[in-house]
Amino acid sequence: MVMNNPYKTYEQNTVNTASPGELTVMLYNGCLKFISKAKQAIEEMKYEDRNLNIQKAQNIIRELMVTLNMDIDVSKNMIILYEYIFDRLTEANIHNDMRALDEATVLVTDFRDTWKQVIQMNRKQQHQGGIV
Repeated sequence: MVMNNPYKTYEQNTVNTASPGELTVMLYNGCLKFISKAKQAIEEMKYEDRNLNIQKAQNIIRELMVTLNMDIDVSKNMIILYEYIFDRLTEANIHNDMRALDEATVLVTDFRDTWKQVIQMNRKQQHQGGIV
């Protein structure tokens, strides 16, 4: 008999039912998790782990870049910041640069927190407008 992992089932259901904004927040959280793991790997001199986790963070940033709607002005500013984050991650990977990871962390956290605020404001507007 195969036992299902309830956490994995919950996690899958969360992803499947999330709004685009919530998925974006999940991507930011994943990116932050991988940056944190890369920092730990540098401290422990586990350079293979550092490389793997930075690449995972870069993959998330790359995904965020390709999903931007470049017809919207703010996207043109966002892509510049995403490229900068990607470059800082590359620098961190090449030189074990914790400051570059710290800088990337601050920027990704700012993006995540902004998205959270947008989601909350959107929910509040929908609720006040009678939309459920």
